[in-house]
Parts: sequence; C-alpha cells; structure tokens
Amino acid sequence: MTEEQTKLLYVFENQVHRLMQMCNDLKSENHDLAASIAEWQTKYQELEAELKTIEAKYDNLKTARIIEVKQDDFKGAKDRLSRLVSEVDKCLALLND
Repeated sequence: MTEEQTKLLYVFENQVHRLMQMCNDLKSENHDLAASIAEWQTKYQELEAELKTIEAKYDNLKTARIIEVKQDDFKGAKDRLSRLVSEVDKCLALLND
C-alpha cells in the first residue's frame, strides 16, 4: 500500500468515525426529544382533564345561578301575591263594615 493510499485510508477512517459519532449524537438527541414529547403529551392530557373538570364546575355554577334566580323570582312572586291577598282582605273587610 502506498503512502498516499494510507493517508486516504486514514482520512476515510476518521470521517467514518466522525459520522458514527454524529449518528450516535443524533440518536441520543432523538431519544431525548422523544422523552420530551412524551412528557409534554402527559402534561397536555392532564391539562385537558383539568379543563374538562373546570368546564363541568362552570356549567354546574351556571345551573345553580339559574336556579337561584328562579328561586328569587319565586320568592318575589310569593311576596307580591301575599300583598295582593292582604289588599283583598282589607277590601273585603271594608265592604263588610
């Protein structure tokens, strides 16, 4: 083997080693990125579940508020009806006198 061929072989071996190292580095980076993606997916699923819980609580709160308003309306109507009954009773009392 000539000296030039030896040099070329040496350069080729160095480039192959460098490519192998780059390949290993990229595999490691790929593994890290896959782990990061899995972590973010887990966090996303947790946040989605939390959002559903909050939305359910909000819907329950809206329903409770509607019921509260209806009860207030019912109480107000009951008070108005009581006043009307009192007025009718007064009118009847005046007519009976």
